[in-house]
Amino acid sequence: MFLHLGGDVVVPKKDVVVIINTRARQSQATKEFISIADGEGFIKNISDQNKEKSYVVTVKEIFISPISCTTLKKRSDHRLEV
Repeated sequence: MFLHLGGDVVVPKKDVVVIINTRARQSQATKEFISIADGEGFIKNISDQNKEKSYVVTVKEIFISPISCTTLKKRSDHRLEV
């Protein structure tokens, strides 16, 4: 199954490690992790400026998504019935 992160970006659900709310108060460790990942080129911003709502950490990269954590969770739980 896949998870739509916003824009034209879809990732396999099995590759998602964690989804972090960008508006929540972040720990120093989280801030440092994001800063290092950005410096090494792992961050992919798929959101318009000032529309960022979540960081989606996958096994290969980190996406800055315009979709909230709650909505991404609902999307990940949704299964298509055939």
